[in-house]
Amino acid sequence: MSRKRPTVADLRAMKGKRQLTMLRVLTMDEAEAAERAGVDIVSVPPELVLNPQYRDAAPSLFTMPGDNFYEIGTADDFVRWAFRLYKAGADAVYCSAGYATVKRMADDNIPVIGHVGLIPSRATWTGGFKAVGKTADTAMEVFAAVKQLEAAGAIGAEIEVVPVEVAKAISERTSLIMLSMGAGTGCDAQYLFADDILGQTRGHMPRHSKVYRNFAAEYDRLQAERIAAFSEYVADVNSLAYPEDKHVVHMDPAELSLFMKRVDRA
Repeated sequence: MSRKRPTVADLRAMKGKRQLTMLRVLTMDEAEAAERAGVDIVSVPPELVLNPQYRDAAPSLFTMPGDNFYEIGTADDFVRWAFRLYKAGADAVYCSAGYATVKRMADDNIPVIGHVGLIPSRATWTGGFKAVGKTADTAMEVFAAVKQLEAAGAIGAEIEVVPVEVAKAISERTSLIMLSMGAGTGCDAQYLFADDILGQTRGHMPRHSKVYRNFAAEYDRLQAERIAAFSEYVADVNSLAYPEDKHVVHMDPAELSLFMKRVDRA
């Protein structure tokens, strides 16, 4: 049975009623898998939602493309960028730029998702890649940021690596749809990266991530098979085992005889 794609109004109506699921997906295959698995919300690269085949693969996913704000430009650039994505089938856009840029888009009725807590592009201001809001003062700064996003007209915010108690208290005191990345179940949605879930991430794994499969090992196996196949090909060419007769085309003997007489005369 096909699902109905949720609207902003639908997500707002679900606030506090059940935990939504959200993934960061990078490929069409991952988007299709999220659709078939029953995921509610996805964050995607802009080029994915601009692909005309995207909505065929993911008709019911509430889709939120995003990019680093410094790669887009001014508030007016953001509006043009967002309308292009909205026209292509996006349901909202992610924006970690300033409140004025969020307001500029919201004033034109573009659904905007902001970001509070640990914001990777601003991590230097909060001491690097670590939890934000562990003291009363810094927790109030996160709350103030949420309220500023709310006043700017955002519909929601990713809240990343904030203590669960703080995230829950904030979520209960805002109309924003709060998307938890390592901030506990007191928010409205749980957000993970597909790369982490599938075991594709190598090196450091965030505390909040959970691995459900080991794609890295499968990729290693496939790479070993790839190298082996290429090596066998090289060996076959060197030993004249390739090409075999079945891999080539032969000329009719009479035509070949005629050709050879002509080419010799030439």
